[in-house]
Amino acid sequence: MKKLFQIILAVAIIALVYVIYVQISTPIQFEADTKAKKALVIERLQDIRTAQRAFKTKYQRFTASFDTLEAFVLNDTLELERKIVDEDDSVAMAMLKKSGRKNVEKFKIAVIDTIFAPKKLSREDVQNFRYIPGTDNKAQFIMEAGIITTESKVVIPVVECRAPYKMFLDTVAYRQEVINLIDDEENNYNRYAGLKFGSMDAGNNEAGNWE
Repeated sequence: MKKLFQIILAVAIIALVYVIYVQISTPIQFEADTKAKKALVIERLQDIRTAQRAFKTKYQRFTASFDTLEAFVLNDTLELERKIVDEDDSVAMAMLKKSGRKNVEKFKIAVIDTIFAPKKLSREDVQNFRYIPGTDNKAQFIMEAGIITTESKVVIPVVECRAPYKMFLDTVAYRQEVINLIDDEENNYNRYAGLKFGSMDAGNNEAGNWE
């Protein structure tokens, strides 16, 4: 009887230690996992934002279509300017002035070769813009674009691209932690429960909510 009691006690202690370990380790693991996943999502959001800003530079608007944005990056060009001669070179400048030319020439360059520099994106990277990292290309960013009129009656283009936490965090292994995180963001801090840049309600220079 005594031996049986000792076995039961040992099992109970092991179970208690395991429960305590899970209670301590799960929040730590969730925080580390969330940080890593958010970093990947933020990096892609930054690339999408870079592409959207370049698109707006050329077309004076944003686009809500990933197909349009990808085609722009992969196939379109931007027109840039560069100096023909060094302005400190008096001889070259005199000859240029004599010819009646301005010290500026325009040239075109492929969008993908310039806007992400010094980083290089592959064709596949661009084609994956729409997918939220870490979801096996199953979950897509929500992207909107449009025109709004500000309080000062200025008409401006706006864009918003977002990824809710529930779409890229592990809601199986960390079900309660994700629920608590979303509740905290929405009800305690009145913030979007996820990652996003831009706003459809106001011009905010395409700011990211992680910044």
